[in-house]
Amino acid sequence: MVKILFVCNQNKLRSPTAEKVFVEYPNVAVDSAGLYDSATKVLDSTQVEWADLIFVMDKNQLNRLKKKFKKNLNVQRIICLDILDEYEYMDPELINLLKQRVTRYLVPK
Repeated sequence: MVKILFVCNQNKLRSPTAEKVFVEYPNVAVDSAGLYDSATKVLDSTQVEWADLIFVMDKNQLNRLKKKFKKNLNVQRIICLDILDEYEYMDPELINLLKQRVTRYLVPK
C-alpha cells in the first residue's frame, strides 16, 4: 500500500479535493493537510513521516515543506503538481488536473 499525503496552504480546496478523488484508488492510503497555521487541518510531523509520497500544489509549498519539516523528510518522495490556487473544492477542472498529474505515480513499476 502506498501512503500519499496531499499538501496545500489551507487544506480547504486543492488538497482535500485530491484526498477525496484518490481515497477510493486500490492499494492507496491518503491524507491531506495545509501548511498554514490557519489551515482546516494543519500539517504535522506525524503525517510527513507516515507518507511515502507527498504531493504539494506549488513550488512555494515545496520550499516551505522542506524548510519546516527538514528533519522529518527522510525517504519520502516529494512531487510538485504545479496547480495554482484558482479552483473551488471538487472543481471538475481541478479533478482532471489531479488525475492527469498524480495517477502516473500510482502505477506499479
